Amino acid sequence: MDTKLRNRNIKLAFLVLLFTFGISGIFVLATNSSNLLGDYFETEEFRSEYNQFIDYLFLYELNEMSSEEAKEAITVTAEEIDEHRYQYGDLLSQKATIRNQYAGLIEEAEAAGDKEVAEAYKKERDEKIEDISQNFKSDEHVEKKVRAEKEKEIDQYYRDLQTNRSDYLRYSEAFTYYLKDRDSSKVYTNLNLAGNESPKDHLNKKNMIFIRTYPAGDQGYLSAQYQYGYSGEQETISQIVTTPRLFEGQIAVSKMESSPSYIMNMYEDFQKRKMLLMIYIGASLAALAVSVLLGKKEIQALALNDKWAGLYLGLPIDLRVLLFGVTMFGGIISFLLINDQFYYFSYSQLADLLIGLLIATLFMVAFILQVKMIAVQWGDRKKLKEDWKGSYIFRMVTGIRNAFLVRSTGIQLLILLSGIFLFGLSAGLVFVDPFFLLVFGFLFLAAIFPAAVLIRRTGYFNKILQNTNELAAGRMGSDLPVKKRSALGTLAGNINVLKHGVKKSQNEQAKSERLKTELITNVSHDLRTPLTSIITYTELLKAPGVNEADREAYLEIIDRKSKRLKVLIDDLFEASKMASGSVELVRERIDLVQLLQQALAEHSEKMDQNSLQFRVSTPEEPVYSMVDGQKLWRVFDNLIGNILKYSLENTRVYISLKPNGNNAVITFKNVTKYELSESVDELFERFKRGDQSRNTEGSGLGLAIAKSIVDLHDGELDIEVDGDLFKVIVTLETV
Repeated sequence: MDTKLRNRNIKLAFLVLLFTFGISGIFVLATNSSNLLGDYFETEEFRSEYNQFIDYLFLYELNEMSSEEAKEAITVTAEEIDEHRYQYGDLLSQKATIRNQYAGLIEEAEAAGDKEVAEAYKKERDEKIEDISQNFKSDEHVEKKVRAEKEKEIDQYYRDLQTNRSDYLRYSEAFTYYLKDRDSSKVYTNLNLAGNESPKDHLNKKNMIFIRTYPAGDQGYLSAQYQYGYSGEQETISQIVTTPRLFEGQIAVSKMESSPSYIMNMYEDFQKRKMLLMIYIGASLAALAVSVLLGKKEIQALALNDKWAGLYLGLPIDLRVLLFGVTMFGGIISFLLINDQFYYFSYSQLADLLIGLLIATLFMVAFILQVKMIAVQWGDRKKLKEDWKGSYIFRMVTGIRNAFLVRSTGIQLLILLSGIFLFGLSAGLVFVDPFFLLVFGFLFLAAIFPAAVLIRRTGYFNKILQNTNELAAGRMGSDLPVKKRSALGTLAGNINVLKHGVKKSQNEQAKSERLKTELITNVSHDLRTPLTSIITYTELLKAPGVNEADREAYLEIIDRKSKRLKVLIDDLFEASKMASGSVELVRERIDLVQLLQQALAEHSEKMDQNSLQFRVSTPEEPVYSMVDGQKLWRVFDNLIGNILKYSLENTRVYISLKPNGNNAVITFKNVTKYELSESVDELFERFKRGDQSRNTEGSGLGLAIAKSIVDLHDGELDIEVDGDLFKVIVTLETV
């Protein structure tokens, strides 16, 4: 198995090497096609040599002006005289400058007792002052000086020409030319024409490998405008020596093999490189085709090492992108190194070429493995979002954003960091320039106050941290002091609020545990009582010898207790649905007055049989609200049912409905026959009754269900107890 896996890895590595070789060929083709696959005489390399020859030709052959003729052609303009005269300022400033230059020298000479040197300095100073004075008195004086400067430039120009003549001779051996001045018809050539020979006898395709004719097409005439020179920036040379002239004729490169020029050597080297490049590109394209055909299935079947894949995919996504970019950049650099081998390629560079291919192959392997691992998560956008949230960039941006959630704190932090940076910078600059010692001292004094504030706030922060540790350990402790207008003060205030909330939550939790115990006890009692009766009377029915009268009595009790049990279970189920919020309301435009009257009508028989006196007050006009009529009817039914069960006999019951702005207020008031708990909230708890002895037929869920329904309607149901007076207030929004 290991041998098979090793052979497969070797095969895959070889295919990747072929693929890299193929990609390098495409890269070389793309970057060298214009230079190595075309004509050498169209390359930038040859154009540079050709233009260099043209420049030399103008300098050494086409320019016939001698040094003496150039000097005679010198002219000096009034602008040049003024420019020379005022180049160092006006007369007074130039005299003052000269005096200042020599003042120190003269003082030193006199101090040393060397009067002869001091007098020499004074004489030299006075001569210069006199010369400057003459500049402002006589144009002829200035003109002579300007002319002398120009003659000096011309002499230097011709000396440079003579020094570099050897370069021109090398070019003149490589190029053959026959040119004629268009205006004077004078011929300039390096051809050796004998007898009746014509330039065409030499300048033809048989003898020349390259010929350029003037004028021809876009080339036009060859202009003898000065283009290149060793004193090219000197205005004198460009004005006098470089007179524009136009030439016609031909410039060529000879095929002569007996004495090949350096241009022909470059041409032959180009042809060799071209041939090698063609071979390399052809072989690389073939290798690319083979690697694609044979390696596609191998790459798809490539099994990644779980350990390495896990490590890579566990990196932050921005770090993975960086590694991917480094891999691509390294691959491109390696291909550029391969490409560079072809500019001046020789067989001795084969080793460098192979090393470049191996390096590029390593980068290609890394690239393929990363693409393979990235493809695992590429389609999972949710995972990509999670990865992005874990990236260094996201965390850094989030950290900066969080630092400025409280803007004052962020600005203070920014100022502090800037101060530290400037403080450190000035400390380093003190060693460069003592002046920065003042800056350093100023920053030191300026940093004392922020440092004191920082130390003080650090102490405040530590106190807050200690308090939160105690809170986490379950010890409430005392409240933190709240310092206003600071982020830490706001934090301390919030911790105090949380602390009081924890205390309240603990009290609520204790109360909830107590109510839960009561709930379990009450549920058990209320469900067990009818269930026990049903079981008992069922057993009695099973006994032999039960007469018909007893049977009917037992069945009636079982029926009554079953219905009682059903009511309890239905109410419990309804209360659970209401509490979970899984009830959907069917809202309609309902007249609340009519709905209340319908609920009262349902209980009219019990109201007539009861000793209670009902006082109902409703408006004559309808009061509309968007409610679920069936659910709201249940609210009214439960509240009226509670009144009938728990009201003291021979008392009055007040029911009213009044519009109040955009709301409707429905009030139910009665006097209870049982003593109520001081805690009104407990009356909303499940299975909580005003009858603590639990002798009534209620389920104890009426108020809980009613409140849940009103809450679903975004209304309010409140209870008020004043002694034995029990009051329920329902508030609903009207339309």
